[in-house]
Amino acid sequence: MKRERGIRKWERKEKQVKGMAVENKKIVVPGDFLGTTEEFTLGAGVYDEKGNIYAALTGEVRVSRRREIEVVPVVETPPLPREGDIVICRVEDLKDSLVVVSIACLWGREDRSVAVSLPGVIHISNIKRGFVKDLRHEFGILDLVKARVIDAKALRLSTAEPELGVIKACCSACRGDMLRRGNVLVCENCNRIELRKIASDYMRVA
Repeated sequence: MKRERGIRKWERKEKQVKGMAVENKKIVVPGDFLGTTEEFTLGAGVYDEKGNIYAALTGEVRVSRRREIEVVPVVETPPLPREGDIVICRVEDLKDSLVVVSIACLWGREDRSVAVSLPGVIHISNIKRGFVKDLRHEFGILDLVKARVIDAKALRLSTAEPELGVIKACCSACRGDMLRRGNVLVCENCNRIELRKIASDYMRVA
C-alpha cells in the first residue's frame, strides 16, 4: 500500500514537472500534455481528461497570475469571404442565367485559400451595367474572374464594376491564352476572336 501511494505521488510530481516545462513552451499542438487540474484552472483552447490538461489546438501556451492556462491560436485560419470583398474565382459552368464559379482566394491575399466548399454564382443581371443577351459572350469555361461578393451567405457575386470581370481567359476552341486587343480577346495560338466581360486590369494585352 505504501509503495502504491509512493508511485502515485511520484507520478503526480512527474506530471507537475512536465506541466511546468510546457508552461514555458511557446508552441503546442493538439494533445500535448500541459499539466494537471491541481496546478491550473482551465482556460480557452485546452481540455481536461481525468485531471490532466491537454492542448485542444495549435498555439501558444499562456498562464495567468491566477494560474489559468490557455492556448492562444497562432495558426491563421482560412479567410471567409464577406460582403464587399473582392475574390478571384474560376468559371466552372455556364447556365441560361447563371455563371457558376469556384472561389479560390481573396483579391490581395492570393497566398491563402478561402474557407468555402460551395460554388459561387454570378446572375446574368450582375454581370455588367447594361443588357446582357447571352452570358456566353461574357464568360468562358476556366476563365479566371475577379468579382465582388454581394451576398456572403448565398455566395452571390457581381462583376458589374469596370475593374471587375475576366482577368485571364482561355480560347474556347484550343484553350490557348487570350490576348486583349481593344474590347475583344484574341487567341495567341489560333487567332480566334472572342468577347468577354473584360476587367480593366486584364492580365495580358496585345
